[in-house]
Amino acid sequence: MDREFKDKFTKLWSRFFDGADLPVAFFYSNDEGKGARLKPPSGHRCVVADIMKALRGKPVLLGADTIGCAGGRRYFGYAEALRPHFEYFLSYGIPGQVEGERYKKTPELVKSIMKHLPQFRAPGKYIVFKRWDTLDAEDDPEAVIFFARPDVLAGLFTLANYDEAAQNVVYAPFGPGCGTIVSYPHLEKDFENPRAVLGMFDVSARPCVPTDVLTFSVPMKRFTRMISNMEESFLITDSWRKVLKRIRSGHGKA
Repeated sequence: MDREFKDKFTKLWSRFFDGADLPVAFFYSNDEGKGARLKPPSGHRCVVADIMKALRGKPVLLGADTIGCAGGRRYFGYAEALRPHFEYFLSYGIPGQVEGERYKKTPELVKSIMKHLPQFRAPGKYIVFKRWDTLDAEDDPEAVIFFARPDVLAGLFTLANYDEAAQNVVYAPFGPGCGTIVSYPHLEKDFENPRAVLGMFDVSARPCVPTDVLTFSVPMKRFTRMISNMEESFLITDSWRKVLKRIRSGHGKA
């Protein structure tokens, strides 16, 4: 991570989003020294709860043996298989065998969706999550994840759309919380015009984040453009200053 670029965003964020959390960046690495390697879980542990540690300033390093849920392993690229009877798990279940989450009406609908689920192989032994200010010079983030309340989201959404005519620059795919903050941004990053991803609508992951917080994940290619536009955009207007006043009052922290 270029130090000048890192510092530039930190200063602009403090100026235009004062009171809001810095984003968490993620990248893949084979270096075990990149973060605190969590202990293998004794039971189920949502990876979103692990990532929240990074938001508090503690770099987190996860691998296939330390991710505490099957979904996290799949959506971070460390496994391909879904749990048995996944189509029933996501719908109405199987009495006495599988408790259904009822996120989709029928198993058949789930099967149809599964044909198009994003899938990739992790390009490194570990996935590392670091808050922006803890990134080192040798770190090369793929994307940044904002854990943000509505006023901050409004600013990020508008900034992402600032230099675009397209109407789908930001999109909200159906999927687990971990998928919307890693899988989709990871798959978007190599496109010429990558989209930002609005997420954390996953009811199962919601208890891991504050009540009124969603995520806004941005591949670095688009994030760089957003930063370059900050000082000429709506962020310098009186309209935004009214919103910023509310963010400064303490409503920007996750």
